Amino acid sequence: MEFVLIGLALFVIVILALNIKIVPQSKAYVIERLGTYSATWQTGLHFKIPFIEKIAKQVSLKEQIVDFPPQPVITKDNVTMQIDTVVFFQITDPKLFSYGVERPLSAIENLTATTLRNIIGEMELDNTLTSRDVINAKIRGILDEATDPWGIKVNRVELKNILPPREIQDAMEKQMKAERQRREAILTAEGEKAAKILVAEGNKESLILAAEAEKQSAILAAEAIRESKIREAEGEAEAILKVEEARARAIELINNAAPGQGYISLKGLEAFIAAADGKATKLIIPSEIQSIAGLIASVKEISTDK
Repeated sequence: MEFVLIGLALFVIVILALNIKIVPQSKAYVIERLGTYSATWQTGLHFKIPFIEKIAKQVSLKEQIVDFPPQPVITKDNVTMQIDTVVFFQITDPKLFSYGVERPLSAIENLTATTLRNIIGEMELDNTLTSRDVINAKIRGILDEATDPWGIKVNRVELKNILPPREIQDAMEKQMKAERQRREAILTAEGEKAAKILVAEGNKESLILAAEAEKQSAILAAEAIRESKIREAEGEAEAILKVEEARARAIELINNAAPGQGYISLKGLEAFIAAADGKATKLIIPSEIQSIAGLIASVKEISTDK
């Protein structure tokens, strides 16, 4: 009997130990009691009633990523493309996630494919290739609204790859190559144009600077010539002034000395001789000079007789 009680006690202890549960971080446990939803355990220590309660589902509350395989879609201009999507979602209500829909990931995948076909079917190929952000926003909005009853929040949707048919890709590559060549030709032409403009402007500025230099040189030369003439004129004026001053001084000295008639007549003779200078053909000799000349001749004769 004693062994039975000990065994029974050990059994109870083991059962109790097995029903003590610890919910880790970012996890939630959905608990059912006799097949009916009872509670949602959050992070921490919990005790499960043996044989009555059970953990129906362990749910991760972290953001999850699911990469769906490529889906064939047809654009508005009848081009078939392969597009694969990546969906970022997070479980916000473990109860709705457990009981809202069967196989929620499969439901999200099918809903994503259907939504993608509807959106792409209203767009042409060129718009599809250049409007990824618009497509992502539309798909995310539709998925987020549709998955609310399932306890799922869609945070982001990304188009991973858009693969048009091979012939379309070849045509796009040719178009891109032609566009690059066109841009290259435009840039080359613009560069040549800019270079010619710069050369022309340089030549123009060079001619302007040369003309300015020539003008400045002419101005400086004219200034030098004018300055030289001014100095020459000033020199001549100063020389004339000095001559006149000397002459005036001489006249003053002569006047102060009270010269006689003979000195004056002699000076007149000297002036007469200077005026003749051997070039005059006819001379009128004043009477005073004639008398002086006669006197000089008489003196000369007396000197000869002696």
